[in-house]
Amino acid sequence: MGLSEVAKARSAGEILATLPCGVVSFEDDGTIVGINTTLASMLGYETSELEGKHVETLLGIAGRVFFQTHIYPITRLHGRAEELFVLLRHKNGTDVGALLNAVRREVIGRSITDCAIIEVRERRKYEDALLRAKQTAEAATKALQQRTDELEEANEKLEQQAVELEVQQQQLQDQTTELEVQSEELLAANDRLLARSDELERARIAADDANHAKSQFLAVMSHELRTPLNAIGGYAQLIELGVHGPVTQPQREALERIMRSQRHLLRLINDVLNLARIEAGRVDYAIEEMRIADAVATVVPMIEPQMAAAELTSIVSVDPNLMAKGDREKVQQILINLLTNAVKFTPAGGTVRTFAERDANARQVRVSVADSGIGIPTNKLKNVFEPFVQVDVGHTRRREGSGLGLAISRDLARGMGGDLRVISEEGRGSTFTLLLPAA
Repeated sequence: MGLSEVAKARSAGEILATLPCGVVSFEDDGTIVGINTTLASMLGYETSELEGKHVETLLGIAGRVFFQTHIYPITRLHGRAEELFVLLRHKNGTDVGALLNAVRREVIGRSITDCAIIEVRERRKYEDALLRAKQTAEAATKALQQRTDELEEANEKLEQQAVELEVQQQQLQDQTTELEVQSEELLAANDRLLARSDELERARIAADDANHAKSQFLAVMSHELRTPLNAIGGYAQLIELGVHGPVTQPQREALERIMRSQRHLLRLINDVLNLARIEAGRVDYAIEEMRIADAVATVVPMIEPQMAAAELTSIVSVDPNLMAKGDREKVQQILINLLTNAVKFTPAGGTVRTFAERDANARQVRVSVADSGIGIPTNKLKNVFEPFVQVDVGHTRRREGSGLGLAISRDLARGMGGDLRVISEEGRGSTFTLLLPAA
């Protein structure tokens, strides 16, 4: 039998069912009108369990949000979507990473979207490795805190023992016959102290090993993640410049989204590495007398285009003669973080105020960024400076960020002998204040 006879012998349905990639078709209202065996098996279903169901049955929470905000709008606008990464949801509740290509077409007066789906595993490998490293670091931090508590308890016991020894010393002057017994007690106390010191030294070594492992992991991940991300950005720019041929406007817009996402991922990686450097004490500070107005004047113009795009009003009020002590570059980095957050969390038509004043006792300078934005819930206010804490959470979160900016900013402020504080009320805005030693 020749090739043409084989092709005729197999129906279109048989070919579709045995394709090495998943295929699903659904109407504009999301109703699945066709799904092949490959995709159903990938997710642990029979095809009969999924036909007629809503397409979001195949997606996890993050995948549903991505479908509603990206896949569906893109296919409606352009008629197709290519190489989109999406998280599918297996019948057992686990996530399945996949690449999706979609085409929207008209069939007998109905709009049908056909999707080809290929499972991917490499990206999940890195995400799982990063999660395991985070869990290891958190466990090491918890163990270190436990050891620290034990050390404090041991110090309290030692202080009590010191008081007892002073009393015993006084008694020795009147009771020389008890000298030998009391000397043995002192030796026993010293042995306990040495034993506790050995335990604390072992705890310190374990904590150092854990911190070294974390730093080593971050260094490796920096190389492993930055290299492909930079390659993505470079190739995208080459394509945008037309090196590989003419580029259509829709393709140029897609390339811009790719490059924007690549830059965002690089910022997240740099935030994690900056936090690791601060925790390891590897940040140097060039403390000098500086004019606060100059620092503000350098930073505010960088953020003004974002404010204009968000339809926000910027108000700056800083005494030109106000002086403080700090690292100029670190102060500017903190102000950029505060102003960027204010723009992200303030609705259109709002106001962002930047002002500075000398504290009443004249020992500190207060540099504040106040916005009229969404504010911070009371139950999250005390944790807002902790790493990876997000004010805007949940599967509907629209504001990008790693949750490290405020944690890094507060550590930098304290490294300069100052601090970073916040006053906020949900729905009525927030005021973040950088405290610096007055010059």
